[in-house]
Amino acid sequence: MSILRKYTVIVPLSLSIALLVTACNDSKASQCQRLIDVVNKGSELIDNNKGQQVTTSLQLSKDLEAVTKQIKELKLKDPKLQEFQSRFVQIFETFSQAIAKAGKALGSAKNAQDSSEGRAKIQKARGEIDTALTAAANTAKQSDDLAGQVNKYCSQK
Repeated sequence: MSILRKYTVIVPLSLSIALLVTACNDSKASQCQRLIDVVNKGSELIDNNKGQQVTTSLQLSKDLEAVTKQIKELKLKDPKLQEFQSRFVQIFETFSQAIAKAGKALGSAKNAQDSSEGRAKIQKARGEIDTALTAAANTAKQSDDLAGQVNKYCSQK
């Protein structure tokens, strides 16, 4: 076997093995990117649907449940990223619940009759909406803080 022929087989084989090892290596950077991508997806859903109607709010809640599930299913090996993952799961669960609660309360208020019972229903719904929006605002602050921590951690070597 000539030397040229030998290298014709060895070089592609070595390159293939190197690419396979690199692709299988779940680096901190790739784990960070996977977590950030899913979190950004959820954040975009919230930003794009702020102040929408009842049906949109209820759908947003379901969409956030799906994002929460995606975050849970990430197979992260880095212990610090696992901690961030767990905290983002809690954040998106809280967002989903708060938005669902606000959407249901808004629907209840919209369907209230023009009567003393209806006004009481509207008043109750207003309180539920305010509580849900306060929870969502607090959760948004926690999410922003956590995103900053993730960005800082992921930018470290």
